[in-house]
Amino acid sequence: MRFQTLASHKWFVAASLASALLGGAIMNGQLGDRSMAIADEKPAAKTQLLRHVVLFKFKESSSEADVQKVVDEFGKLKSKIPQIYAYEHGTENSPEGLADGFTHCFLVTFKSEADRAAYLPHADHLAFVDVLKPHLDKVLVVDYWTNE
Repeated sequence: MRFQTLASHKWFVAASLASALLGGAIMNGQLGDRSMAIADEKPAAKTQLLRHVVLFKFKESSSEADVQKVVDEFGKLKSKIPQIYAYEHGTENSPEGLADGFTHCFLVTFKSEADRAAYLPHADHLAFVDVLKPHLDKVLVVDYWTNE
């Protein structure tokens, strides 16, 4: 009788192990099918933004107040020109020493080339350029589309 109980116990363990392995295989198959379905779905369209990077090197003769007026006037453009999606600015602080005299960086973001095309000749942008010109020693502009 003890032999029969031991044999039954072995059979139960073997059956449990087989069930667990079979269940795992089925689940892996189901997960594999789901991951294949996910892989077949088309990715969502990426939203690219057009960045307009502007760096200024100011004339040595320009005072801190002159420079601050330029910064303030540039910052007002976002509320005046609806095509500007985003705006930010800052001053150079790189430890590399490669700024070549450029001290101020401005980042203007657009959603399209049409928005940028509307911004460049916009009356408020041109008025800002008139404020800037007497103090500008050098400018560097780089535009690019974001890659996500």
